[in-house]
Amino acid sequence: MRPAQRSRQETLALRRQLIGSSCKLFFSNDPVKIVKAKGQYMYDENGRRYLDCINNVAHVGHCHPDIVKAAHEQNQLLNTNSRYLHDNLVDYAERLSKTLPEKLCIFYFLNSGAYHGHLTSLIDISPYKFRNLEGQKEWVHVAPVPDTYRGLYREDHEDSVTAYANEVKNIIEQAHKRGRKIAAFFVESLPSVGGQIIPPAGYFQKVAEHVRKAGGVFIADEIQVGFGRIGKHFWAFQLQGEDFIPDIVTMGKPIGNGHPIACVATTKEIAEAFASTGVEYFNTFGGNPVSCAIGLAVLDVIEKEHLQAHATEVGNFLMKLLKEQKIKHPIIGDVRGSGLFIGVDLIKDQAQRTPATEEAEHLITRLKEEYILLSTDGPGRNVLKFKPPMCFNMEDAKFVVDTIDKLLTDMEKEHLDQ
Repeated sequence: MRPAQRSRQETLALRRQLIGSSCKLFFSNDPVKIVKAKGQYMYDENGRRYLDCINNVAHVGHCHPDIVKAAHEQNQLLNTNSRYLHDNLVDYAERLSKTLPEKLCIFYFLNSGAYHGHLTSLIDISPYKFRNLEGQKEWVHVAPVPDTYRGLYREDHEDSVTAYANEVKNIIEQAHKRGRKIAAFFVESLPSVGGQIIPPAGYFQKVAEHVRKAGGVFIADEIQVGFGRIGKHFWAFQLQGEDFIPDIVTMGKPIGNGHPIACVATTKEIAEAFASTGVEYFNTFGGNPVSCAIGLAVLDVIEKEHLQAHATEVGNFLMKLLKEQKIKHPIIGDVRGSGLFIGVDLIKDQAQRTPATEEAEHLITRLKEEYILLSTDGPGRNVLKFKPPMCFNMEDAKFVVDTIDKLLTDMEKEHLDQ
C-alpha cells in the first residue's frame, strides 16, 4: 500500500535522505510540491494552481485525455520490444516522415529524449557540462553561438550570417592543420540553454557547406523546439529556409508529452553506412507499441487542436506584450523568439548589456509567489525562457506579462529607495 500523502516538508526531508544531491530541485530554497497537472496548469498539495510557462515536455498539455487514453488502451494489449513486427512502429515512422523533408526517411527510436551529458561521450560535446569538469577534449571544437544580441557579431554587423559561419570554417581549417578530421556539427535548431537564441536565417546553409566539404554531417537537435512549437513551421530548422535539410535530426521531450520517447531521423545513405559497420542498433524500450501509440496520439492532438497555428497566434501576442514592457522597463534588453519559444534578456545596462543575473533570479522567485512557474537560461542565467505547453492561451499571456510588469515596477521602486 502507498502511504498517506506526506506534507511538503516530510517529502523534502525524505528526498534529501534518499535521492542524490546532484539531482536538483526548482526553487531549491523553497521547492514546490506538485501533485496534479492539467493543460497548462500544475497544482500543489494544497490545491493551489500554478501557471506552467516552462514545461515544453508536456507539449499538448499536462495529462491530455487523448494521450492518457492511447497509453492505457495499448498497455492493455501489448508492450514489448521492436524485434517483433507491430503496426504502431511503422505507422508512427510513416507519420513522422510526412512532417520532414523527403530525404529524412529512416528512423531509429530510443526511450529517452535529451542528451544532457549522462554519458562521457555526451558530456564531452556539451560545453556547459565539460567546462565544469575535465575541460574540452582535443577532438571537440566549440563554435560561437550565432547570437546577434550579445554575441561576437551583433545586429549592427553588415553580414552576421557569413561572419558566424566563417568562425566554423576557421575551426575546421585549424583542426585540419592539427591532422584532425571533422565527423559532425551538432547544433540546437534554436539554442535554448544558450539563451533562447534565434540564429540568423542562412547560417545553417553556410555552415553545412563547410562541414560537408570537410566530410562531416550536420545534426539538427530539435529536442527542445520541434513539433510545431515555433508556429511558422513544424521543425525549427525550417526557419533557415526551404533549401536547408540537415543530415540527421534528433527529437525527444515533447515527442511523447511526458512519456519517455526519442527518435533520430536520417537519410538512407547514412543509415546504410551505419548498417555496413555490422553493428546492430537495439534499444530495449525504443519503438515499443505503447510509446509509439503515445507518439501517434501527440501528432493527432497537434493536428486536431491546430496547435501549430495556435503557437503562432499566442506567441505573436505574447511577443507584442513583452516588447511593450521592453519600452517601459530598461532592464529588458531584448525580446526574441518564434511561436511559443521566447526569451527575455535581462540586462544591467544598455551599453554593455551586462547580464542581470541576480535580478532575473529574484524575478522568477517572485513570480513563483504569484503562482507562475518560469525559469532562466543562458550563460549568465539572465534570460527568462518561455516554453509553455502548447495550450497556453491569450489570457495566460496577458496574466504573465501583467505580473512581470507589476514586479519589475516594484523592483525599480525598491532600487530607487535604496
